[in-house]
Amino acid sequence: MPRLLTLLLLALLALPAGAQTIKIATLAPDGSAWMRELRAAAAEVRQGTEGRVDVKFYPGGVMGNDAVVLRKMRLGQLQGGVLTASELSQVYPDAPLYSLPFLFDSWDEVARARAVADPMLAKGFEERGLRMLGVSGVGFAYLMGAKPLHSRADIAGIKLWVPHNDTIAIRTFEAAGVSAIPLPIGDVFTSLQTGMVDTVANTPSGAVALQWHGRMRHMVDLPLTFVVGYLVLDEKAWKKLSAADQAVLARAFDAAARRMDANVQRDNEAALEAMKKQGLSVGSLEPEEAARWRAAGEQVISRMAASGEISPALLAAVREALAAPKAD
Repeated sequence: MPRLLTLLLLALLALPAGAQTIKIATLAPDGSAWMRELRAAAAEVRQGTEGRVDVKFYPGGVMGNDAVVLRKMRLGQLQGGVLTASELSQVYPDAPLYSLPFLFDSWDEVARARAVADPMLAKGFEERGLRMLGVSGVGFAYLMGAKPLHSRADIAGIKLWVPHNDTIAIRTFEAAGVSAIPLPIGDVFTSLQTGMVDTVANTPSGAVALQWHGRMRHMVDLPLTFVVGYLVLDEKAWKKLSAADQAVLARAFDAAARRMDANVQRDNEAALEAMKKQGLSVGSLEPEEAARWRAAGEQVISRMAASGEISPALLAAVREALAAPKAD
């Protein structure tokens, strides 16, 4: 015990007087690729600020779900969070921009769009009191289920899970004639076991990490949506930092987000190959059905733009980036 007290005292003395602690919560489990990169960025911040800024993480959802984290940020109990686009839409309606249905078909398209839209999103977050320190792709979500999914008749009978707060996904599936079952993500594993749910929309790496892959026998090779996570900091906490320390923090976490993008793409490819080896069959929707789904997604996007739920200027910038000729 005396040795432990001595170590704790030394740790406290190692922090310079007036050091600012930034507490960030995330649903990412400790030991995951996300947490490894986030902790590497925190170490870079500590070194770059000579200990003036100490970033502390609360992984694995110990601080609650995204809505709870946002509330604790408003109360000052937390300074930041790694949050989903759907939950952040309550604060900033344009946060789900990259997750609009069928907007992208490849990682290259996402990269081209982000080069234009990331700065615009960062400005929008700042106007709402949040500093966007990073945005990282989680991957493309695909329809996966226990039975073949090729035709409209196949789709009609599925019991499809969607995240309980993902209104865009719910609208898209409804437009395609599917009554989705909204549930918290923590309830899905049990629901797959009981048969309450037999189909999900998720990334391959997400299905493996959440141990859903054992129930997945068929996947539709049609990217439904691109899933992203945002690292945001309360603007009040950001403004307490010196300009030099702000620069260190921004640089470290932007680099971490870029590394996570590269890691996640590889992780999804590896997860898909592993699922195939375990018996997953990857097929396509019939052309008419695929066209119907894309039309449903476009209908949802058009209505959101018309109603102001998504910024027409942001959407136009993304579409222009996608339409531009690729650089050699």
